Order: sequence, then structure tokens, then C-alpha cells
Amino acid sequence: MTRLPEEVHSNKAFGWAAKDSSGVLSPFNFFTRHEIVGEVTEIGCKVQKFKVGDRVGVGCMVGSCHSCDNCMNNLENYCPKMIFTYGTKYYDGAVTHGGYSNIMVVNEHFAVSIPENLPLDATAPLLCAGITVYSPLRFYGLDKPGLRVGVVGLGGLGHLAVKFAKAMGTNVTVISTSPSKQKEALENLGADSFLVSRDQDQLQAAIGTLDGIIDTVSAQHPLLPLLGLLKSHGKLVILGIPGKPFELQVFPLIQGRKLLGGSMIGGMKETQEMIDFAAEHNIKTDIEVIAMDYVNTAMDRLLKGDVKYRFVIDIGNTLRPSS
Repeated sequence: MTRLPEEVHSNKAFGWAAKDSSGVLSPFNFFTRHEIVGEVTEIGCKVQKFKVGDRVGVGCMVGSCHSCDNCMNNLENYCPKMIFTYGTKYYDGAVTHGGYSNIMVVNEHFAVSIPENLPLDATAPLLCAGITVYSPLRFYGLDKPGLRVGVVGLGGLGHLAVKFAKAMGTNVTVISTSPSKQKEALENLGADSFLVSRDQDQLQAAIGTLDGIIDTVSAQHPLLPLLGLLKSHGKLVILGIPGKPFELQVFPLIQGRKLLGGSMIGGMKETQEMIDFAAEHNIKTDIEVIAMDYVNTAMDRLLKGDVKYRFVIDIGNTLRPSS
């Protein structure tokens, strides 16, 4: 693509791969090639945010119209002309290719600064997974100390939702189909309680106890039991994208004036806010760093759900330009 005066040339260190919270390989996640971190090696003549040597990150988007209501309110992620980091046309007509390369050129507006105390590898997944859970916690008011927040699914999104919600001071309940994840949730991630969603006795005992639920599962699953866990005026926020539409009865929403909502990543201002919050509270993704030539093996492991919770590809040290 044509380099513009406002663009930053970054020597990239890490890309990523992921599994969704259901333990099933998500091709959308794996092949999208975003969540990229590295150091600035060159800057355009009009760049003001960064200098050579700065640690930066690029998430899901690299462009927007800059003039619609969403863009004017720091919500570039909802811009009708938002340009994804992968697979969409850039301003000059070239197709964006994402992060599986050793260098990248990006407009400075769509890069975030990474504080020195955050390791680059464990920070990379925050640029999508992190902001995907941070934004709805803030927007739906589930960030207040003392609130009771449920997190459905303990995968790449779910484990970060627990970390951010705990750092905000909430009481966190992990909701999972897998009893084997209880120790991980309570002892390693610091959740306050654990609920097996297939255990009817546990569900019955927890009815009407939660102020909000962050649902990270992308596999098909029933929403009615989750709505039952909410207090009056409670909020169920959907982040996963199942392959089939949800079936939903309306009366459980009406009874208790409950809210069903959704959310998708965040704008650039909020993404930087999330990174700064992570630095302040020492929030990092649980990762396994791999070399580029391990990707096919990682794919096989993803199919088995054998990763906790993100593979991060060390591109800078394992991908070299062809001679």
C-alpha cells in the first residue's frame, strides 16, 4: 500500500492465534492476523504520536471514515466504513493482509502505545480479546466495585473478562459447562465463585444473584438459564458469534426489566485506555509463545482445545525475509 505522511513503519515482533471459549478452533480468529505488537522503525513526516523505538500495537482495524457520528465519538469500531486489519480494501484500494509478516505500515491513529511494564507477547491478545471484554464492562456499567458479574466461558475471552472484572472490584462468578475448570477459575484467575451451567441444582441456587453477565461463548447455547441468573434490571451481554441464531423467549426479559445487549471490540481511545488499565493492574494474557514453523502443529492443538489460552507467534525471531 502507499505510505502516507501520517503512517508508522513498525518492525513487528508478535502475532497470535487463538481458540474460542468453547474449545473449538475458530478459523475467523486464527486466520485474521490481528493483535500485533512491535517497535517503531520509521515514521512519516507528520507523525506526532510516536517516535522510532516506541513499543506499539495494532488491533482489529487500520482505518475508518473519520467523519461519521461514530468516528466523531471515538467509536471507530462501529464506523460503517471501518477498515479491518485483514481482508478489506485500504484507502488506496489495496487489500489489507494483517500481521503475518515481519513489518507493517499503519496510520498512527490506529496504533496504541504499550507501556514498558507490559511484556509484548502477553499484551498482543489484549488488542482484540482484551478490549472485547473491557469495553462492555465499562459501557454497561458492570465495572462498579461490589457488583456481581458472571463470565460465561473460560477461554481466551473469558479468562481476560475475569481478570478485568476483578481489577475493577467486582465479585466474579465463572459459569462453565466444564467442572474441571473450577480450580483454574478460583485459584489461578481469582474468581469468587464457580457455577456449572449443566447442574440444575447450582443454577436454581443462583437464580437472581447477578447484576450482569459477560457471555463469551461462540458455540450454540441456551440463553434462558442465563437470564434467570440475573437480578431485576440485570444485563446479559453477548460477545460470541454462534453459527446459528439464538432462540429467545421474550417474557424473561420483560419480567425484571432485563437487558440483552452486545459489543464488538472498542474505539482507539478506549483501546488505549484498556492497555493503560492493564498496565496499572498488571493484567496479561495467559499465553504460549510459538515459532512460525509451529503453526500447523498449533492448529492441530487448537482443534483439541489444547491451549491456555492463546498461542502467540514470535514472528520477529522466526520469520525472515526470503534471500
